[in-house]
Amino acid sequence: MNELAKDLGLLEALTIGVGTMIGAGIFVLPGPATAVAGPAVAVSFVIGGVISIFTAMSASELGTAMPKAGGSYYYVNHALGPIFGSIAGLGNWMGLAFASAFYAIGFGSYVAGFLPDVSVEVAGIVFSQSQLYALGAGTLFIAVNYIGAKETGRLQNIIVITLVGILAVFIVACIGNADPATLTPLAPKGWGAVLPATALVFVSFLGFAKITTVAEEIKNPGRNLPLAIIGSVIIVTVIYAVIMLLINAVLPWQEISGNGDIAVVSVGRVVLGGVGVVALTVGGLLATASSANASILASSRINFAMGRDRLVSDWLNAIHEKYATPHRSIALTGGLILLFIMIGDVKTLAKAGSVLHLIVYGLLNLALIVMREADVPEYQPDYTVPFYPVVPIVGAIASFGLIAFMDMLEIALSLVFVVVAVLWFYAYARRNTPKQGVFSRHILDRAEEMPDSAVAAAEAVQPDASRYRVMVPLSNPEHESNLITLASTMARQHDNGTVVAVHIVDVPDQTPLAVAAEHLDELDAESNDLLAAARADAETYGVDVETHTIFSHRVFEEIFDAAKNQRADVVVLGWGPDSHGSPGRVESFSADLLGDLSCDFVVFRDRGFDPSRVLVPTRGGPGSEVSADVARTLRDEYGSEVMLMNVTDDPKERADHELGLEHWAETHGLSEVRRVVDVSSSVDEAIAARAQEHSLLILGATEQGLLSRLTGDLGALKVVEKVDCSVILAETAYKRSLAQRLFGNGRKGFSIPESSETS
Repeated sequence: MNELAKDLGLLEALTIGVGTMIGAGIFVLPGPATAVAGPAVAVSFVIGGVISIFTAMSASELGTAMPKAGGSYYYVNHALGPIFGSIAGLGNWMGLAFASAFYAIGFGSYVAGFLPDVSVEVAGIVFSQSQLYALGAGTLFIAVNYIGAKETGRLQNIIVITLVGILAVFIVACIGNADPATLTPLAPKGWGAVLPATALVFVSFLGFAKITTVAEEIKNPGRNLPLAIIGSVIIVTVIYAVIMLLINAVLPWQEISGNGDIAVVSVGRVVLGGVGVVALTVGGLLATASSANASILASSRINFAMGRDRLVSDWLNAIHEKYATPHRSIALTGGLILLFIMIGDVKTLAKAGSVLHLIVYGLLNLALIVMREADVPEYQPDYTVPFYPVVPIVGAIASFGLIAFMDMLEIALSLVFVVVAVLWFYAYARRNTPKQGVFSRHILDRAEEMPDSAVAAAEAVQPDASRYRVMVPLSNPEHESNLITLASTMARQHDNGTVVAVHIVDVPDQTPLAVAAEHLDELDAESNDLLAAARADAETYGVDVETHTIFSHRVFEEIFDAAKNQRADVVVLGWGPDSHGSPGRVESFSADLLGDLSCDFVVFRDRGFDPSRVLVPTRGGPGSEVSADVARTLRDEYGSEVMLMNVTDDPKERADHELGLEHWAETHGLSEVRRVVDVSSSVDEAIAARAQEHSLLILGATEQGLLSRLTGDLGALKVVEKVDCSVILAETAYKRSLAQRLFGNGRKGFSIPESSETS
């Protein structure tokens, strides 16, 4: 799994938020917003800021607990599941792409104000002067983001610091020319116009959430992330409110509303003369540039995060070897932005993007509630919202509620995007993503306690399990090739399934997992090489392969959690004293006592992979289904010579055992293979004797429970040390009671059909 370098400090993160928000709010929207609410538009900005603060606090907690690229998309996807992740991802991605195009066109309009009027016709399509300049600006910012986040952060610092300086001079000049009487009446359109104006200007507050989209690249996110998110909202809200009051105190609100996108330039001419016009024009250029630049950065990171979760093609995951950026994601996003610029009419789409962001913000607040209430062990935020659960509840209600004050066109367009996202989930993402949301997993794990309707709804949005997934935890490079060979064989024989290679890094208890992730080379220098070798080996079999590095304080137990999270159908696990925290030790059986197996397990004692002659002792025990599946797979893939074996200590029962073995072979697709029933007082001795003639031994898991195993009757496990060939221990997914886990399931021998017993 690819990771992004941490290059952004507090100032860079803060300027991403301020730079995005300060653009549209100051230099594009004063005229249109004043036309809606008059001078009371200052109150509209304050309300927008207050609504944003609630979501900003929720985003800060989620961000410090999960500092991943993708921000609000990642949090929604992780907590609520991939169907809501598809909505959040597409909403954020498209909303930001539209906004980037809108800002770029705004930039072009400011440039067009003082350069000669030109236009170009291509294939019958006329591109205006502002469009041409916008295309040039958009291309420049896309290129800057392609080069790398560090360059982006530095450029953003320069833009925002310069912009704040211009606005500071402008504010001082406005104070000297303001007439409070001009603000009367404060709400000429009535106070009922304030919330519709808030809906219009809310696009100005999208910047704070953009900081979370680069959380994976922020240094010390536990401190810098909440400071940057909450700080940017407060700073920009104060600037908005002050400037909107001042410009409406300098000129009557009718003149402000009549000057459209250049309202602040008109005010600048009044308070500073020609110098003011130049300064505010430069400010407008910097503001729209910073907004476009920050939005491109954020939108490409969302696309990258969706690709990493396989909600969109994994092809987007590639990290540039030189620049260490998701270059394909940036290139795709950039192409869409340039397309929207050429279309030109993006204002309505940008407003619809605001509606989508409000939907995402509402879902983000709900995601926080889910993470808190599900009590997920790995959820350990460095910052927690005050007054929980009031903050996320109010944040969700306010976000969804403000949508009602948008125009119907924007609401309808946003609903189209939601429908497209849901259709995309069922058409593509559901069968490709391994992600399962915390919310649905929480419900399904407690299905017996939950209402049937809740369980049915949770099952309906689960990722499609039809694609067979074979997970391979890797720890020892010496056994990687044989484990991947076995896993790839099983995947290929199940309609070209997917091999999921997982390396779990053992992290000391004293080391936080986030710190460990930053020092992978120091903790486990072989990790990257191990997974690269696994990918190469699996690809030789023509199967899809995923690789994941997981950091954990409990390596062996993490295998079971990873199997569930990766939606594995079967786990192929190496077995030995140096594998995954030495399974086989007494303490390693805690997983058996405390939990169920979510999928089948194939545990491989590697003494060389030679499937030419396979012995399968069985009496229809709990692992026999998996034993049969592995035997069929090897037979079909390698033409293995398979022998089925059963042992009885009573010669009089031999005939019954032969009938039972025959019936078992027929029902498991192995009717043509050789079968033998040996009479022996020692099952393990009989198996060991037969194994001398074979290259691979497949055993069903022991029926004994935990206490039986710990008291010395290890059943099948004793045979392993008596044979020289490789051994596969197969166990099927199960749910058992506590008594069964402790004492065994009480099942003995084959289930022989009545016709066999009476014949």
